Amino acid sequence: MTKRVHNFSAGPGVLPVPVLETIQRDMLSLPKAGISVLEISHRSKWYIEIYEEVQANLRKLLNIPSNYHILFLQGGANFQFSMIPINLLRGQNAPADYIVTGTWGAKAVKEAQREGEVRVLWNGKDDNFVRVPKQTELTFNSDAAYVHFTSNETIQGVEFPVEPDVGDVPLVCDMSSDFMARPFDISRYGLIYAGAQKNAGPAGATIVIIRDDLLAKIPDDLHTMLDYRIHIKKESSYNTPPVFSVYVVMLVTRWLLNDIGGLAEVAKLNHQKASLLYNLIDESGGFYVGHAQTDSRSIMNVSFNLPTPELEQTFLTEAAQHDLHTLKGHRSIGGIRASIYNAMPLESVQALRDFMIKFQAEHKT
Repeated sequence: MTKRVHNFSAGPGVLPVPVLETIQRDMLSLPKAGISVLEISHRSKWYIEIYEEVQANLRKLLNIPSNYHILFLQGGANFQFSMIPINLLRGQNAPADYIVTGTWGAKAVKEAQREGEVRVLWNGKDDNFVRVPKQTELTFNSDAAYVHFTSNETIQGVEFPVEPDVGDVPLVCDMSSDFMARPFDISRYGLIYAGAQKNAGPAGATIVIIRDDLLAKIPDDLHTMLDYRIHIKKESSYNTPPVFSVYVVMLVTRWLLNDIGGLAEVAKLNHQKASLLYNLIDESGGFYVGHAQTDSRSIMNVSFNLPTPELEQTFLTEAAQHDLHTLKGHRSIGGIRASIYNAMPLESVQALRDFMIKFQAEHKT
């Protein structure tokens, strides 16, 4: 097999090797079809079977009941920042409430404000988004159209350990970077959305899971492509769907079920990987400083800084020489970011930890 480096990219993220091997097999010619997976029609029997399997796999992994619909749309989470308020806020005599814990939550607010009144219940910007709020810091309004939050902020590396309790108000979540990283109670949510390119597959597909009762909120005068009801009716094929991306998501869900054993098992692996890095950061005597507060740390995106920007650049240069790639932190907070999604092998995280120990020994003054 061609040599693979340790890929800590925040997205598109690392994919499981068995999935990549299957893609490689099917790239030139699908078994029994004789054409590439990139060429197959979304009207074909093959794609219909793929679509049905990925639906079944997601329902099994997430324990999704029949009153929820699973959609495969396009445009990423950024498009959902608009599509959600267009469907659920436009024309409502109620504001939408948003919890802002990082860059993506702030972007979601900006788009929602184009469609109606938005109340920001909590905003971590003044503290540079180093934590998520506690339940006691949040006062929810029973009149809200919905409450929106981002379960894991990819840039700042902060994550909700549990979803906020919003009572009977529909809870809407951007779960792009920790989707399928751990079990959760989907009955607590009205709508979940996630770009596939972190934990579920390649870029190109956005997974939206929406509860039946929210459909009654949707106005009747929407543009066709903006209406969730149309995509439900047409089983995510009103327009040509992202066939390749859906196919890879199916392979990833199959891998999670058959190779890993489900979300409880993958959560154990994710916590093990994250602990290797956070324990080292905590024991480094301040040489490595985590961005997120301890009780808000992400198990997906470990963001941290070194004593100086110059030393951070040296870290990145030397890390690449050890096959440790795409570790540069986002420009808004600088530093280092290790994204350790479901498919990131434990051995890769161990390699990063060992390099960090060596780097500190060689550069600490």
